[in-house]
Amino acid sequence: MLGEIKGLNEECGIFGIWGHPESAQLTYYGLHALQHRGQEGAGIITSDGEQLKLAKGHGLINEVFSQHQLDELKGHASMGHVRYATAGDGGYENIQPLLFRSQTGGLALAHNGNLVNAQALKNQLEAQGSILQTTSDTEVVAHLIKRARHLELDQAIAEALSMIKGAYAFLMMTEEKMFVANDPRGLRPLCLGHLGESWVVSSETCAFDIIGATYDREVKPGELLIISDEGVESKRFSAPIQRTLCSMEYVYFSRPDSNLDGKNVHASRKRMGKALAKEAPIEADVVTGVPDSSISAAIGYAEEAGLPYELGLIKNRYVGRTFIQPSQELREQGVKMKLSAVRGIVEGKRVVMVDDSIVRGTTSRRIVKMLKEAGAKEVHVRIASPPIKNPCYYGIDTSNSGELIAANNTVEEIEEQIGADSLAYLTPEGLNEAIYEGEESMEHGGCMACFTGNYPTEIYPNTVHPYEKA
Repeated sequence: MLGEIKGLNEECGIFGIWGHPESAQLTYYGLHALQHRGQEGAGIITSDGEQLKLAKGHGLINEVFSQHQLDELKGHASMGHVRYATAGDGGYENIQPLLFRSQTGGLALAHNGNLVNAQALKNQLEAQGSILQTTSDTEVVAHLIKRARHLELDQAIAEALSMIKGAYAFLMMTEEKMFVANDPRGLRPLCLGHLGESWVVSSETCAFDIIGATYDREVKPGELLIISDEGVESKRFSAPIQRTLCSMEYVYFSRPDSNLDGKNVHASRKRMGKALAKEAPIEADVVTGVPDSSISAAIGYAEEAGLPYELGLIKNRYVGRTFIQPSQELREQGVKMKLSAVRGIVEGKRVVMVDDSIVRGTTSRRIVKMLKEAGAKEVHVRIASPPIKNPCYYGIDTSNSGELIAANNTVEEIEEQIGADSLAYLTPEGLNEAIYEGEESMEHGGCMACFTGNYPTEIYPNTVHPYEKA
């Protein structure tokens, strides 16, 4: 939907390729496909077998890299990162991949997720003499690898990974090898594919499509892949645990043309909409979705309810990421620069407005008001996920409980605050069923901690929320 307006963002996306003469160019295209996962900074690093070369900067991928820069990044292997900058964490030094050089060679790291025991590990490392150069939890892993007892790098990486807790999908690269790891619960998405004789790794399958690569499989929870000119070697650094992939990947974050665990995101969102229509029917004339991530669910709701789906809200594609808002009054009008209600569609109608989630409620209130100003007789809000009541510690910006409207208000109170004629959310059971379609894995399902408060990992007493870092 409106990431920067509604305050729901994920940290980043990662992409890597091994064994292609145009690796940097292909990584650029892959990161472009993952741009929705982070717009604040981007970086690409390449290896020609002898040295690592890094380029990175603030902004969108096409703002950071020129063709000249890509031409300078020569090598048969490359990996890249797009990031969403966290509070107090937006400095140039934190843009990934991070590159560390030592007498034994270089090591580059790129990471999607958040380590819940990062602060404890930082304290321990600094007490042992380490000097941390960034505020990124990614750097912690590099220090742990260097301090590992094992001489072989794959064993040192496995030892380091065994010490960290939380959600993480890692890409690491030396001059001679690439290492790929997913946390023991597979909270963050990560998949493996190939392009001819080259190996490709990405946060989402949509990046494979843009370069013509073929999807092979998901990187398994607790798995460490070692990619080199000899091929792909698979090892385990953790015992297998039932995967709990973040449910918000299906609800909001991933692109609709991506597949997660073999399930198409668009199809999953349509099933969410159908389930929502069964759980919360309402007499209405038309259904509309809030662009972009809610459209699939809105189509599903309309199909199940037997109502027409219409473009009652239009997104302005030509508004930049930021714009000047010199007063509170103008800030309140900011949503109108992103969205417009279509009067010819909603005027005099009872409208079902389907959205993916409500975080603080500010945007929902503005959209409901916008639809009514365009002549909608009634606006019934339907949310294709459960209420977000708990902060996420795994790399998603769901703020803190004090700012989450559902953590402090009943559904009836939220309904009144946003000005809706009715409001209903999809239940956790409905969401789980829509994603997993009754499979055996549904017994466990994905991570729903932000909805239920049931965190799949231990949350340490001094865990720092990823969006409250100093």
